[in-house]
Amino acid sequence: MKKWGKLSLGMLLAVGLLAGCGNNNDNAASTDNATGNTGAAATKTLTLGTSADFPPYEFHKVIDGKDTIVGFDIDIAKDIAADMGAELVIKDLPFDSLLNELSSGRIDLVISGLSPTEERKKAVDLSDIYYKAEQAVVVREADKDKFATMDALKGAKIGVQTGSIQEEIAKGIEGAQLTSLGKISEIVLQLNSNRVDASIMEGPVAKSFVKNVEGLVITDAKPEVEDDGYVIGVKKGNTELLEQVNTTLNRLNSEGKIEEYVAAASELAESE
Repeated sequence: MKKWGKLSLGMLLAVGLLAGCGNNNDNAASTDNATGNTGAAATKTLTLGTSADFPPYEFHKVIDGKDTIVGFDIDIAKDIAADMGAELVIKDLPFDSLLNELSSGRIDLVISGLSPTEERKKAVDLSDIYYKAEQAVVVREADKDKFATMDALKGAKIGVQTGSIQEEIAKGIEGAQLTSLGKISEIVLQLNSNRVDASIMEGPVAKSFVKNVEGLVITDAKPEVEDDGYVIGVKKGNTELLEQVNTTLNRLNSEGKIEEYVAAASELAESE
Protein backbone atom coordinates (compact mmCIF):
# COMPACT_ATOMS: atom_id res chain seq x y z
CA MET A 1 0.00 0.00 0.00
CA LYS A 2 1.18 3.55 -0.70
CA LYS A 3 1.53 6.04 2.11
CA TRP A 4 -0.88 8.95 2.56
CA GLY A 5 0.22 12.21 1.07
CA LYS A 6 2.35 12.45 -2.03
CA LEU A 7 0.84 9.48 -3.79
CA SER A 8 -2.55 9.23 -2.11
CA LEU A 9 -4.04 12.35 -0.54
CA GLY A 10 -7.46 10.73 -0.54
CA MET A 11 -6.19 8.30 2.06
CA LEU A 12 -6.21 11.19 4.55
CA LEU A 13 -9.96 11.49 4.22
CA ALA A 14 -10.60 7.95 5.39
CA VAL A 15 -13.18 7.64 8.12
CA GLY A 16 -11.85 6.07 11.31
CA LEU A 17 -13.54 3.42 13.33
CA LEU A 18 -16.85 4.57 14.82
CA ALA A 19 -17.14 2.14 17.67
CA GLY A 20 -19.71 2.56 20.43
CA CYS A 21 -18.95 3.27 24.05
CA GLY A 22 -20.17 1.69 27.24
CA ASN A 23 -19.78 -1.44 29.29
CA ASN A 24 -22.34 -3.77 27.80
CA ASN A 25 -22.42 -6.65 25.37
CA ASP A 26 -23.30 -4.41 22.43
CA ASN A 27 -19.54 -4.05 22.00
CA ALA A 28 -18.94 -7.80 21.86
CA ALA A 29 -18.13 -7.85 18.16
CA SER A 30 -16.46 -4.43 17.95
CA THR A 31 -12.90 -3.80 16.79
CA ASP A 32 -10.44 -1.84 18.91
CA ASN A 33 -8.73 0.46 16.40
CA ALA A 34 -5.87 0.94 18.80
CA THR A 35 -4.87 -2.69 18.59
CA GLY A 36 -6.67 -4.09 15.56
CA ASN A 37 -7.92 -7.04 17.56
CA THR A 38 -11.49 -8.29 17.23
CA GLY A 39 -13.23 -10.36 19.85
CA ALA A 40 -15.23 -10.26 23.05
CA ALA A 41 -15.45 -6.79 24.55
CA ALA A 42 -13.65 -5.98 27.77
CA THR A 43 -15.79 -5.40 30.84
CA LYS A 44 -14.67 -1.78 30.84
CA THR A 45 -14.14 0.54 27.86
CA LEU A 46 -12.65 4.00 27.47
CA THR A 47 -13.99 5.78 24.39
CA LEU A 48 -11.66 8.35 22.87
CA GLY A 49 -12.87 11.10 20.55
CA THR A 50 -10.28 12.49 18.14
CA SER A 51 -9.96 14.06 14.70
CA ALA A 52 -7.45 11.74 13.07
CA ASP A 53 -5.97 14.01 10.41
CA PHE A 54 -3.41 15.76 12.58
CA PRO A 55 -0.05 14.00 12.14
CA PRO A 56 1.95 13.29 14.24
CA TYR A 57 -0.74 13.74 16.93
CA GLU A 58 -3.34 11.43 15.39
CA PHE A 59 -3.64 10.17 11.82
CA HIS A 60 -4.51 7.19 9.63
CA LYS A 61 -1.77 4.78 8.61
CA VAL A 62 -1.91 1.47 6.78
CA ILE A 63 -0.16 -1.05 9.02
CA ASP A 64 0.01 -4.71 7.98
CA GLY A 65 -2.60 -3.98 5.33
CA LYS A 66 -5.06 -2.43 7.80
CA ASP A 67 -6.10 1.20 8.10
CA THR A 68 -5.18 2.15 11.69
CA ILE A 69 -5.39 5.33 13.72
CA VAL A 70 -1.97 6.09 15.19
CA GLY A 71 -0.02 9.03 16.63
CA PHE A 72 1.43 10.18 19.92
CA ASP A 73 -1.96 11.32 21.24
CA ILE A 74 -3.16 7.77 20.60
CA ASP A 75 -0.15 6.39 22.48
CA ILE A 76 -1.08 8.58 25.43
CA ALA A 77 -4.69 7.39 25.27
CA LYS A 78 -3.50 3.78 25.29
CA ASP A 79 -1.54 4.45 28.48
CA ILE A 80 -4.55 6.07 30.15
CA ALA A 81 -6.73 3.08 29.24
CA ALA A 82 -4.08 0.61 30.42
CA ASP A 83 -3.74 2.40 33.76
CA MET A 84 -7.51 2.11 34.15
CA GLY A 85 -7.59 -1.55 33.12
CA ALA A 86 -9.88 -0.57 30.24
CA GLU A 87 -10.14 -1.33 26.53
CA LEU A 88 -9.52 1.73 24.33
CA VAL A 89 -12.14 2.43 21.67
CA ILE A 90 -11.49 5.23 19.14
CA LYS A 91 -14.04 7.45 17.41
CA ASP A 92 -12.71 9.53 14.51
CA LEU A 93 -14.85 12.69 14.37
CA PRO A 94 -14.75 16.23 12.95
CA PHE A 95 -12.74 18.43 15.28
CA ASP A 96 -15.55 20.92 15.84
CA SER A 97 -17.93 18.19 17.04
CA LEU A 98 -15.65 16.70 19.69
CA LEU A 99 -16.68 18.79 22.70
CA ASN A 100 -20.38 18.31 21.97
CA GLU A 101 -19.84 14.55 21.77
CA LEU A 102 -17.97 14.72 25.07
CA SER A 103 -20.65 16.75 26.84
CA SER A 104 -23.33 14.36 25.58
CA GLY A 105 -21.49 11.37 27.04
CA ARG A 106 -21.05 9.63 23.68
CA ILE A 107 -17.29 9.72 24.23
CA ASP A 108 -15.32 9.65 27.48
CA LEU A 109 -12.40 11.94 26.65
CA VAL A 110 -10.97 14.10 23.87
CA ILE A 111 -7.32 13.99 22.84
CA SER A 112 -6.83 15.92 19.61
CA GLY A 113 -4.31 18.75 19.87
CA LEU A 114 -6.76 20.56 22.16
CA SER A 115 -5.76 24.02 23.43
CA PRO A 116 -7.08 25.14 26.86
CA THR A 117 -9.09 28.19 25.77
CA GLU A 118 -11.40 29.97 28.19
CA GLU A 119 -14.44 28.91 26.15
CA ARG A 120 -13.43 25.25 26.35
CA LYS A 121 -12.78 25.50 30.08
CA LYS A 122 -16.42 26.53 30.52
CA ALA A 123 -17.72 23.59 28.48
CA VAL A 124 -15.58 20.69 29.71
CA ASP A 125 -12.95 19.86 32.31
CA LEU A 126 -9.34 19.99 31.07
CA SER A 127 -6.25 18.09 32.13
CA ASP A 128 -2.77 19.34 32.89
CA ILE A 129 -0.75 20.46 29.85
CA TYR A 130 1.10 17.57 28.23
CA TYR A 131 2.76 19.15 25.16
CA LYS A 132 3.61 22.51 23.56
CA ALA A 133 4.43 23.34 19.94
CA GLU A 134 4.80 26.33 17.61
CA GLN A 135 2.45 27.41 14.80
CA ALA A 136 3.41 27.51 11.12
CA VAL A 137 2.20 28.92 7.78
CA VAL A 138 2.00 26.48 4.85
CA VAL A 139 1.80 27.63 1.23
CA ARG A 140 2.48 26.35 -2.26
CA GLU A 141 6.19 26.23 -3.03
CA ALA A 142 5.95 29.03 -5.60
CA ASP A 143 4.47 31.36 -2.94
CA LYS A 144 7.06 30.83 -0.22
CA ASP A 145 8.66 34.28 -0.61
CA LYS A 146 5.33 35.99 -1.30
CA PHE A 147 3.98 35.03 2.14
CA ALA A 148 7.21 35.22 4.16
CA THR A 149 5.71 37.46 6.87
CA MET A 150 2.43 37.67 8.73
CA ASP A 151 1.83 41.14 7.22
CA ALA A 152 1.97 39.53 3.78
CA LEU A 153 -1.07 37.45 4.72
CA LYS A 154 -3.29 40.53 4.99
CA GLY A 155 -6.18 40.07 2.57
CA ALA A 156 -5.08 36.53 1.68
CA LYS A 157 -7.32 33.48 1.43
CA ILE A 158 -6.42 31.32 4.42
CA GLY A 159 -7.49 27.76 5.13
CA VAL A 160 -7.88 26.70 8.76
CA GLN A 161 -9.49 23.93 10.76
CA THR A 162 -12.93 24.79 12.13
CA GLY A 163 -12.94 25.47 15.86
CA SER A 164 -9.13 25.47 16.13
CA ILE A 165 -6.72 27.95 17.68
CA GLN A 166 -5.41 28.49 14.12
CA GLU A 167 -8.85 29.74 13.10
CA GLU A 168 -8.66 32.35 15.85
CA ILE A 169 -5.19 33.41 14.68
CA ALA A 170 -6.44 33.83 11.11
CA LYS A 171 -9.43 35.89 12.26
CA GLY A 172 -6.94 38.42 13.64
CA ILE A 173 -5.26 38.94 10.24
CA GLU A 174 -6.50 42.12 8.57
CA GLY A 175 -8.69 41.44 5.54
CA ALA A 176 -8.05 37.69 5.59
CA GLN A 177 -10.68 35.57 3.83
CA LEU A 178 -11.12 32.40 5.84
CA THR A 179 -12.03 28.97 4.58
CA SER A 180 -12.78 26.90 7.68
CA LEU A 181 -13.00 23.14 7.20
CA GLY A 182 -13.34 20.14 9.48
CA LYS A 183 -10.23 18.26 8.32
CA ILE A 184 -6.64 19.40 7.76
CA SER A 185 -6.51 17.11 4.73
CA GLU A 186 -9.38 19.10 3.18
CA ILE A 187 -7.39 22.30 3.67
CA VAL A 188 -4.39 20.71 1.94
CA LEU A 189 -6.62 19.90 -1.02
CA GLN A 190 -7.76 23.54 -1.07
CA LEU A 191 -4.11 24.64 -1.20
CA ASN A 192 -3.25 22.22 -3.98
CA SER A 193 -6.22 23.38 -6.05
CA ASN A 194 -5.39 27.11 -5.57
CA ARG A 195 -8.61 27.79 -3.67
CA VAL A 196 -6.71 29.21 -0.70
CA ASP A 197 -3.36 30.99 -0.60
CA ALA A 198 -2.07 29.68 2.70
CA SER A 199 -2.92 27.67 5.79
CA ILE A 200 -2.01 28.11 9.43
CA MET A 201 -1.23 24.79 11.08
CA GLU A 202 0.35 23.31 14.17
CA GLY A 203 4.14 23.11 13.66
CA PRO A 204 4.54 19.30 13.77
CA VAL A 205 1.42 18.88 11.64
CA ALA A 206 2.74 21.32 9.04
CA LYS A 207 6.07 19.49 8.89
CA SER A 208 4.36 16.15 8.32
CA PHE A 209 2.20 17.45 5.46
CA VAL A 210 5.10 19.29 3.81
CA LYS A 211 7.19 16.13 4.02
CA ASN A 212 4.49 13.97 2.45
CA VAL A 213 2.61 16.27 0.07
CA GLU A 214 4.56 17.45 -2.96
CA GLY A 215 4.59 21.17 -3.71
CA LEU A 216 3.94 22.53 -0.18
CA VAL A 217 6.41 24.43 2.00
CA ILE A 218 6.54 26.21 5.36
CA THR A 219 7.20 29.95 5.09
CA ASP A 220 9.22 32.18 7.41
CA ALA A 221 6.03 33.79 8.73
CA LYS A 222 5.62 33.21 12.47
CA PRO A 223 2.06 33.31 13.86
CA GLU A 224 2.02 34.78 17.35
CA VAL A 225 -0.21 33.14 19.91
CA GLU A 226 -0.29 32.67 23.64
CA ASP A 227 0.65 29.02 23.57
CA ASP A 228 -0.61 27.33 26.70
CA GLY A 229 0.11 23.92 25.22
CA TYR A 230 -2.26 20.99 24.77
CA VAL A 231 -4.63 19.27 27.15
CA ILE A 232 -7.08 16.39 27.36
CA GLY A 233 -10.80 17.06 27.77
CA VAL A 234 -13.26 15.09 29.92
CA LYS A 235 -16.93 15.67 30.63
CA LYS A 236 -17.65 18.43 33.14
CA GLY A 237 -17.72 17.02 36.64
CA ASN A 238 -16.01 13.70 35.83
CA THR A 239 -13.36 14.24 38.50
CA GLU A 240 -12.45 10.56 38.79
CA LEU A 241 -11.45 10.29 35.12
CA LEU A 242 -9.70 13.68 35.19
CA GLU A 243 -7.59 12.58 38.16
CA GLN A 244 -6.67 9.37 36.37
CA VAL A 245 -5.73 11.28 33.20
CA ASN A 246 -3.48 13.66 35.15
CA THR A 247 -1.90 10.77 37.06
CA THR A 248 -1.01 9.04 33.78
CA LEU A 249 0.27 12.28 32.22
CA ASN A 250 2.47 12.95 35.26
CA ARG A 251 3.92 9.45 35.01
CA LEU A 252 4.57 9.74 31.27
CA ASN A 253 6.28 13.11 31.69
CA SER A 254 8.45 11.90 34.56
CA GLU A 255 9.52 8.89 32.49
CA GLY A 256 10.22 10.99 29.39
CA LYS A 257 7.69 8.92 27.45
CA ILE A 258 5.81 11.73 25.73
CA GLU A 259 8.93 13.00 23.93
CA GLU A 260 9.62 9.41 22.89
CA TYR A 261 6.08 9.09 21.55
CA VAL A 262 6.40 12.39 19.63
CA ALA A 263 9.62 11.26 17.97
CA ALA A 264 8.25 7.83 17.07
CA ALA A 265 4.96 9.24 15.72
CA SER A 266 6.79 11.85 13.64
CA GLU A 267 8.95 9.14 12.10
CA LEU A 268 5.89 6.98 11.42
CA ALA A 269 4.04 9.88 9.77
CA GLU A 270 6.95 10.43 7.39
CA SER A 271 7.61 6.77 6.58
CA GLU A 272 6.56 4.83 3.49
